[in-house]
Amino acid sequence: MSERRPFRFGVLAESARTRHELLETARQAEALGYDTLLLRDHFIEEPFGHQLAPIAALTAVACATSTLRVGSLVLANDYRHPALLAKEAATLDLLSEGRFELGLGAGFSQAEYAAAGLRFERGGLRIERLAETVAVLKGLFSDEPYSFSGRHYQIEGLRGFPVPRQRPHPPLLLAGGGRRILSLAAREANIVGLLSVSTASGAVVQDPTERLAATMERKIGWIRQAAGERFAALELSSTIHPVVTNWPRAAADDLARGIGWQGWGVTTGDVLAMPSLAIGSSEGITEQLCERRERFGLTYYVVSDRHLTELAPVVARLSGANQRVPA
Repeated sequence: MSERRPFRFGVLAESARTRHELLETARQAEALGYDTLLLRDHFIEEPFGHQLAPIAALTAVACATSTLRVGSLVLANDYRHPALLAKEAATLDLLSEGRFELGLGAGFSQAEYAAAGLRFERGGLRIERLAETVAVLKGLFSDEPYSFSGRHYQIEGLRGFPVPRQRPHPPLLLAGGGRRILSLAAREANIVGLLSVSTASGAVVQDPTERLAATMERKIGWIRQAAGERFAALELSSTIHPVVTNWPRAAADDLARGIGWQGWGVTTGDVLAMPSLAIGSSEGITEQLCERRERFGLTYYVVSDRHLTELAPVVARLSGANQRVPA
């Protein structure tokens, strides 16, 4: 017998528009055994609906809860200078008494950049900037004055204040779908978020091939190769869309038709095996997630607040326990 990483479950509070809605979702998530409440980072309504500003809203959640962790999924790197972000993140970690998880991404929405008057550059350049931000953040989270001279950012003898509660820094999540950003995450992050949609075009595209089990295996191979010896310490994460039903094959077909996957050559079996979907009874979904932990190493799942209660029985079965399974 060998010990496996325990499951964690997070809730995206993407439906909250008011203080009441936000805090009600947070308190319900905490009561149901979810580990984290997370917020997206967007200016425009499409494609996720309007979102509250994450740093301020997460501070309110942290002050209204006692055990629930709070996090960003994810902050777009180009929207904040890393020196400002370091101060905001350290302050939130301090005020939450060490319950903050800092999620970052390179930014993807070309329409959002345009609406905010920001220059939308090629993906490689955005990821290069993100890599510099990670270095600056880690430097400013230390106890010493920090200097950095990069292509995109320059820091001269700046001492970060306050010092974050969690040392050496709050857990860092980097999320993406391509090899370059996943390799960066493998080298630098504590948590790697694997996208199940394509954003290479500058918008969200529901490409079912991005969700296939074989695609997940390929991406985890990239992470494993880039991480080297630190791979075993990484937490692998994905958003998940649950469909609780006693007729999983029919539900999978309905979901595929609703998204518009006809003509992609995706079978019902392919849909049922997609790691970002969980279709079946609560008991069946519990078994699926355990099997996927063994196959892919996925242990941290994030669900929309629209499915908070739907997945709750699975969370109750799996969350927080150091399950032992045959090696």
